[in-house]
Amino acid sequence: MKIKSADFVISNTDYELCPKEALPEYAFIGRSNVGKSSLINAIVDRKNLAKTSGKPGKTQLINHFKINNNWFLVDLPGYGYAKISKTKRHEFKKMINNYLLNRKNLICLFVLLDIRHNTQKIDIEFMQQMGEEGIPFVMVFTKSDKISQTQIIKNIDKYKEEMLKYWESLPEIFITSSEKQIGTNDILNFIEKYNKGFDPTLVQ
Repeated sequence: MKIKSADFVISNTDYELCPKEALPEYAFIGRSNVGKSSLINAIVDRKNLAKTSGKPGKTQLINHFKINNNWFLVDLPGYGYAKISKTKRHEFKKMINNYLLNRKNLICLFVLLDIRHNTQKIDIEFMQQMGEEGIPFVMVFTKSDKISQTQIIKNIDKYKEEMLKYWESLPEIFITSSEKQIGTNDILNFIEKYNKGFDPTLVQ
């Protein structure tokens, strides 16, 4: 898929205020500082579509971007903030859950995981929750340029081992690097495949 246009549409805290157009939608989420905004920019080949920051937790709203005028990319707030109050954390969780459970346009959730680290309990628990609630998702490993190929395989195998304790089969896996543009075409091809099968009457 060639990216011809990528435009910011709206930011909000309420899924009911999301765009009304019957277009397929793909949301990106991950722990704070997983490299989400950088990967989104790499996928759509724009430097500053999603705001990047060295400060974790920059994304605090549901951000919609219209891509090629025929699908939405959604940048969701991260989970696992260490430096916010319990009240704020609860608000974020409620906002994200309401969106994920009620947004009919949502085709797939891309769960971002930092490939440099071992399995994180919070990531496993989040993916378990998605499975229990029937929300389709894939696993996207970020920052693959930061470690060796051997370490990549080792860390992914640990995730697979942990996931298979709870799952009969694993979701699709993508290995990416925003700096090296690794895996971005694979994600776009995945999106294009599902766009072709999208039935707009299901969300009207």
